[in-house]
Parts: sequence; structure tokens; C-alpha cells
Amino acid sequence: MARWLAVGRHTLFALLLVIGTVRAVGSDTELRWLIPLVLVTAAWYVVGTAWRAPFVTAGAGPWWLLGLTLLWGGLVVLSPDFVWVAFALWLLSVHLMAFPLAMAYSVLVLAVVIGVQIDLGTHLAGAILGPAIGCLVALAASRGEQLLAREAVERQELVDRLVATQEEMVVLHDDLTRTQRESGALAERTRLSRDIHDTLAQGFSSILLLARAGEHQQDPAELHTLLRRIEETAGDNLEESRRVVNALTPAALEGSGLSAALSRLVESMSSESGIVADFTVDGPEAPLATAQEVALLRVAQSALANVRQHSGASRVMVTLTTAPDQVRLDVADDGVGFDAAAWEDAAPLPAPRGGYGLRSMRDRLRDLGGDLVVESAPGDGTVLGAHLPVSVPGAEPSRKAGDGS
Repeated sequence: MARWLAVGRHTLFALLLVIGTVRAVGSDTELRWLIPLVLVTAAWYVVGTAWRAPFVTAGAGPWWLLGLTLLWGGLVVLSPDFVWVAFALWLLSVHLMAFPLAMAYSVLVLAVVIGVQIDLGTHLAGAILGPAIGCLVALAASRGEQLLAREAVERQELVDRLVATQEEMVVLHDDLTRTQRESGALAERTRLSRDIHDTLAQGFSSILLLARAGEHQQDPAELHTLLRRIEETAGDNLEESRRVVNALTPAALEGSGLSAALSRLVESMSSESGIVADFTVDGPEAPLATAQEVALLRVAQSALANVRQHSGASRVMVTLTTAPDQVRLDVADDGVGFDAAAWEDAAPLPAPRGGYGLRSMRDRLRDLGGDLVVESAPGDGTVLGAHLPVSVPGAEPSRKAGDGS
């Protein structure tokens, strides 16, 4: 739109200059002065506006307009028929000067136009009102064009900023998607590492302990019993590995509740290790979500594996307690114990060997809104207390065999 308005200004100037020239020629104006001055004026205008000369666009516009005004004044002196070229000058002034300076310039040009009209014998009111109205119309039109151009520039800048913002949002969305994907992958790796530690690693430890116990066994019947236990443990862990890979419910929980699974786990631990192990249930079985039951079962598996491998205990007590707002699993042994305070200080850091199990238990429980409390001292045994809220928002209750589902 701004381009067409500029074309209109140029066309108007050329039309007024041509009309003035034709009328001047018809009024017997001396052509030896008229034609050269008209050509110089046209050339000055073309160089300064139509071609957008650098000296005009660089800030010398007012001086160029002053030169054009002097040429216009010379044409008016030759013939008053050029007086209405002033309308084009008023249009140009707003674009090439600051608005207050353009107003002052326009008043001076208006005074020249009024003076010429009075000199031609035009009625005083017409000599003043006609040029004044023309001046106001030109200034208003030029000012409106300038505001529209400024608004168009601001609108384009806004569009450019919006496009840039959209591009940034696309980049941020891609970054967020990549971060979520990486976070999901990390969470899955963490889950698998916990499950592998709590199942396969513990199963391998059991097999290793049974194999070591059979190294010095001379009784064929006892050796056969050990081999059968190794086979059973290996088979159970093979099945568990398949379920870990497919993220299914642990086999120990299928068709039974948590307390039954814990009872079998404690009984198996006692028969395999010779450690006296007791399991007690305090309160009715809580309606836990599958994820909660899996977490508590994994904690029990890992805790009992630690008792068997590291504690040197002769007795271990496992207790499942149900309260109105939480379920608690306690595993207490009479073994050698360890410095729990030192472990708490170093818990966020991986130990050179071992120590992953306790961190894994705590992380698993905290993911479900619970926690793990470790109480131990050298020579004073160890107590692990795992607790979870009775319900987890958004979690589905576990489904036992025979519940009608």
C-alpha cells in the first residue's frame, strides 16, 4: 500500500508540473527560461525521489526539498500557473521532515500560494481558504500515510517476532520431547536394574551359596538335595527373568496375596540358608496396588539376600503390618550390623562394591510415596523398615486369583 501511495505522489507532482507547463506555454511565458527550468525541476525530483538517491535517504531529505522548493519558486516567478505544485510539496514535507518542521515549512509555502492568488486578483476569502484547505488536506493525507506505514512496519516486526517465537517453541518442544524420551529410557533402565538386582542377582547368589555348600558334601543324598535346590532356584529365576523383561507381575504374587508370597520367600530362605526365619502378619491384608506389592516383595527379597550374604545372622524376623493409612514391612536380623550413619551420608554415591541394594529399595519405595528406614550399628544387628501409603493416586488395585476379575 505504501508503494502505491508513493506512486500517487510522484504521479501528482508530474501531472501538476505538466499542467503548469502547458498553461505557462499558452500564456506566452518566455520558453528560453521556462523549458530549462522545468527540465531541471523534473530531473531534481526524479533523482531525489523516484530513484531514492542515497543523499536523500541518508538524512539530507530536508535540504533536497529546499532545493526543489527554490526551483518551484523560480517556476512561480516565471508563471503563476505553477503555484499548485505546492500541493505536492506539502505531501513531501511530512515524509522528509520532522512533523513540527514540516508544519512550519508548509505555512511558508502556503503564504507564497496565498500571495500569488491575491496578486492574481482572486477574492481574499478564496485566496486564503482554497490554499489553506488544500494545505490541510495534503498534510492530513501525508500524515495518515506516514502513520499507516509506521503501523505496517510495527505489524511486520510483530509478525517476525511471533514467527521467531514459534520457531523457538518448536525447538523447545523438540528438546522437551527428547528429554522426556531420555527420561523415560532412564526410568526404564532404573526399573530393570532394580528388578534384575532383586531377582536375578539374588537368585545367582543363592545358587552360588548352594554350590559352595555342596563342594564339601560327601553324603550323596544331601548332595542330591542341594542339586535339586540349585535346579529349582535356577528354574525360578529363569521364569522371573522372562517376567522382568516383559514387565509383568512377579510369579510369587500370581494367584496369591503379598503375605502368602512373603511367607513362601521366608520359608525358602530358611530352608536354603539354615538361618532361623520367621514371618508375622499384623493386621488384615491391605488392598494394595500391584506396583506396591511388587515393591514390598522386591524389598523383602533384597533384604533377605543381604542377611544371607553379609550379616552372619542366625535369626531373622520379617513382619508385615497394616495400619489405617500405610503398610509397613520390617526385616530385623541379629547379625554383625554396619555403620548405618556412614551409609546414609554416602547413600547418594555408588559404593565400590555392594550397597546398591539399599539404595534401590529406597528409590523404589520413594517412587510410590513411601520410604526406607535403616537402623544398624556394628555388632548390633540390622533393622530395615519399609513403608508405603495404603493407596497410590492413579494406581489400580492388584487383582488376585479368584476375585471375580
